[in-house]
Amino acid sequence: MRVLYNILFAIGFVLSSPYYFLKMWRRGRWRAGFGERFGRFGSRVKLAVTNRHVLWMHAVSVGEVNLCAQLIRALEPRVPNIKIVVSTTTSTGMGELQKRLPEHILKIYYPVDFRKYVSRAVAVLHPDAVVLVEAEIWPNFLWRLRDRRTPVFLVNARLSERSYRGYRRFGFFFRPLFASFAGVGAQSEADAGRLVELGCRPEAVQVIGSLKFDAAKLDERRLLDVPAMLRQLGVPDGAPLLVGGSTHAGEEAALADVFLRLRTRFPDLFLVLVPRHFERGKEVGRELKAHGLRYLYRRVITAAMQREPRSLDCLVVNTTGELKFFYEQATVIFVGKSLTGQGGQNPIEPGALGKAMVFGPNMQNFTAIAQNFVQSRGAVQVRDTAELERAVGDLLADPARREELGRNAQRVVRENAGGVERTVAMIVPHLAQEETYVAPVA
Repeated sequence: MRVLYNILFAIGFVLSSPYYFLKMWRRGRWRAGFGERFGRFGSRVKLAVTNRHVLWMHAVSVGEVNLCAQLIRALEPRVPNIKIVVSTTTSTGMGELQKRLPEHILKIYYPVDFRKYVSRAVAVLHPDAVVLVEAEIWPNFLWRLRDRRTPVFLVNARLSERSYRGYRRFGFFFRPLFASFAGVGAQSEADAGRLVELGCRPEAVQVIGSLKFDAAKLDERRLLDVPAMLRQLGVPDGAPLLVGGSTHAGEEAALADVFLRLRTRFPDLFLVLVPRHFERGKEVGRELKAHGLRYLYRRVITAAMQREPRSLDCLVVNTTGELKFFYEQATVIFVGKSLTGQGGQNPIEPGALGKAMVFGPNMQNFTAIAQNFVQSRGAVQVRDTAELERAVGDLLADPARREELGRNAQRVVRENAGGVERTVAMIVPHLAQEETYVAPVA
């Protein structure tokens, strides 16, 4: 089975690598730490883990980094002798790790899942335990850890319908991998049931809830003064702000249409678009230009810039890590990847901020969370662009309704917090045991 996987993975890697290398090049900063993706670490990393007990945590990209920061804050006081290493897959994820985590937390890139590279990385870091935060299932990595009898935890675990079907279809291959987890923190009862069905040991699975309810409350230093920036851009004080957060292809055009029609009722309305992938900035700019909107990129704004009043319609935020600061100033928020995209983006952050939010029908990655917000009257879900326009227009015209949605959303976040503490309680006993958990061998 391992031989077959490695043959197929090698073929897939060769065929897909041009696409991924192009993607890395477009994002920039791809050279730094490039060798780590192949298990090659410099002296800085090797010295940091020498003669240390290591806890390796993996956060795939930006979305998981905030969760890692929360977990580390709660874990460190309880395991003071553990050296924490955090890996990520993308350069944007690495940028967020460096921004959010202190210097003494070691930050590396996750190795490509070839047996040679994985073995090399594990040999250097020699982890006592591994925590995967919403991570993908990479067989060579898990096989190597199982062979070493290293306990592995899967936290904030959630299975989309598509992932569930795929793992179930190839259950003969994945069941032993799922069975090897020492602990699994599921987001919901439904996720827990699916994970057990896929092979996780029932005694290893706990319903923890979503860690994102805790992560949304993460205190951060004030890094960006959005009101001052908007004044620089000539946006009138008190102008209503429509923010499209983590938008995907097609949604910027839809929001531009909605904006143009609503501006006849709200002449000072200003649009802020924050694409999920900042490298799509030029593509978004072309869409806005085609709609006749006057826009500016966030990256070109300097401290000395001053635009004429009402000279702009839209700001395109082609940076990373700043979405929350625009959410804080929003009048109405649209949560992206939910109208033309599939899966949806995280609605918890705008909910925690007490903002009126709207999302489309495609919230598959946050099904239970989105339903909770809607049923608690903490969000509005729409089916298409026409409903989006009506919902945003109604909210812009009704401050009391916006405040009600915000209050209800904050209540949902408060009622569902505590997942970080429950996750830490699941992990720490294993780290404290003299004889660590031994995964079953298939």
